[in-house]
Amino acid sequence: MEKKAPTAEEYNAYRTRFCNWGRWGPDDELGTLNHITDEVRRRAAGLVQTGRAVSMARPLDTRMGAANPYPAHHFMAMPQSGGMLDYVGMFIHGLTITHIDALCHLPTADGRLWQGRPMNDARLPATHNGTIDFLGDGVVTRGVLYDVPRHRGTEYVAPGRPVHGWELAEVASAQGVRPQPGDAVIIRSGYEPYWKAQEHRPGFEHVTGVHASAVEFLYEQDAALLVWDFQDAPTADQGLPNPSPTSPIAVHVHHIVLPYMGMPIVDNADLEAVARTCAGLGRWEFQLVVAPLNVPGATGSPVNPLAVF
Repeated sequence: MEKKAPTAEEYNAYRTRFCNWGRWGPDDELGTLNHITDEVRRRAAGLVQTGRAVSMARPLDTRMGAANPYPAHHFMAMPQSGGMLDYVGMFIHGLTITHIDALCHLPTADGRLWQGRPMNDARLPATHNGTIDFLGDGVVTRGVLYDVPRHRGTEYVAPGRPVHGWELAEVASAQGVRPQPGDAVIIRSGYEPYWKAQEHRPGFEHVTGVHASAVEFLYEQDAALLVWDFQDAPTADQGLPNPSPTSPIAVHVHHIVLPYMGMPIVDNADLEAVARTCAGLGRWEFQLVVAPLNVPGATGSPVNPLAVF
């Protein structure tokens, strides 16, 4: 890849250049997960050597804060209830809960969803399409960790230095991993160590993360799934207008990969344990298992992604 960030005009062209509408037929509901063939799953199973499983999910965040204005609810049964009961309720999207975005989560620039389907007045799918229940069989594929801070020799991706697509190619080469169709691209920017080093808690905004140029890498490698800890780099670091001007956060990558490319995204992963495991084993690929809840009509689901070594 050329080491050059897209101009605003080039970024706008991503909407057609990287559009997969109709690629797998007019009724497709899986998008880039179509890259995960039975052979891809078999090869991923062959990566299991020790049998060790490592979670990439953050603990459910029940605390209200700037980054979590709508905390999850976890209620336990009262002693007199006569049973062992838990109630859990949450807003799935945001910056704290580990979740997967369905293809209907974000619209295009002209208000359509994956495959050009319409939205209703509530900005939800007008028809039963693109929702999380179509991913009910889960995602099982090769996961590749792109440990950007380790590649840079830093603890985390510093604000002002977003992760570019060409850097992902460099990380893969340095780690001795060759990208393959059907991969889950797992981008570590160092969310936990970054906030541990700060005197204040996270806010409802991105301070660092991934540049829109990464979209080209994802498309050219026929990646199936994006997983990350920090999300889209802030607009100031993108050097591009936010494609969703009313959004309080930058969505430069989200805006292309969800409605146009048809790529689900696992947001807010905790990648520290898997990074330590990969470094200890000297390997950056593993079997990835992600199982969304089968909730008809939902725009996403909480998940516990598992790396199996």
